[in-house]
Formats: sequence, structure tokens, C-alpha cells
Amino acid sequence: MKQSIYYFIDKFQRNEIEKLNRKISIVYRNYKKKPDIDEIKSLVRFCKNQFRKVYISNNLKIALNYNFDGVYIPSFNKLVKYKNLSKKNFELIGSAHNITEVFNKKNQGCSKIFLSPLFKNKKNKYFLDVIKFNLIKLNYLNDFISLGGIDSSNIRREKMCKSAGVASISWVKKNGPSINTGPF
Repeated sequence: MKQSIYYFIDKFQRNEIEKLNRKISIVYRNYKKKPDIDEIKSLVRFCKNQFRKVYISNNLKIALNYNFDGVYIPSFNKLVKYKNLSKKNFELIGSAHNITEVFNKKNQGCSKIFLSPLFKNKKNKYFLDVIKFNLIKLNYLNDFISLGGIDSSNIRREKMCKSAGVASISWVKKNGPSINTGPF
């Protein structure tokens, strides 16, 4: 099964994205500053020219106005205003950390749910690991994406997850040019 790979960025750096396999999708999420429209336009244009999917976090208006492939709805966003979108080829994806949040993402209309953190990392003492990830996946029809704590030392364990893909920052940044998008 081919897995999707998502790379989170907080600013557009052309040379960094150029190094990545073109099948790696970009999720632009910057919660620290107001989106720079020129940067947004450049990012979307660049990704479209590379035939790369690009999503923006938590901003449906910008996603629709600037031709993003979809919107990423973070776990803290509980609003259900997204469900009845009629734009063709527009995808809602979102993150969740527990079953309550997974249920909320389903109600928001997310086709893919980034379930995190999969592995222990510096930011979180709580993590799912492979068994809990797969137990949550069993109860829902959505595609689940592994997120959190994924690195070169545990990427093989991630393969045991019944995930539709992987999302990362540091692992993709470090291994981006050599990542193939088939099973890792």
C-alpha cells in the first residue's frame, strides 16, 4: 500500500521544499503570525508547479481563495463549520490525540485524521504507540496518518501501524531527498 507523506512547515523556503520527493505533501501551519499573502501565493504557485499537494492550517478562507488542495484542521479547532463544502477536489484533513477528538474530526468532515503523538517525543509524555493507534483505527473508516515522534530509529515500527501515511517535520527534513513514498 502506498503511503502518503506530509511535511509541516511554518514558512515557505523554496530550497528546502525543492529537495523533497515531489510526492510529499506540504502542510503550512504558522500559529505565531498572520499569514503573509505574498508568501501564501508563492507557496501555492510553487507547489502546483511541482504537482505537489499543499494544505493550509486552520484558514478555510485563504485555502479557498488561493487554490490550496485543502485545509488542515488542528485538534484544538472544535468548530463543525467545514462539513458541507462543495468545492471539488478540496480535502479536509485534521489532527486528533484521542477518541473524542477523532469523533470531532469525523463530524467536521475530515477524510484523513492525523493521529498523534504516535511515539514518545520531547513535547509529550503521553503517546499512543502502535497498538493503541491500531485499536483506534479499527473503529473508524477514515484514513489515519501517523504523526508525532517519528524518526529514523522508529520508522520501521511505524510500518506496523495500519496508517495511510506519515506526517513529520524533523524526519522528513532530514531524509526528504531519499524518502520514497511507497512502504518505507
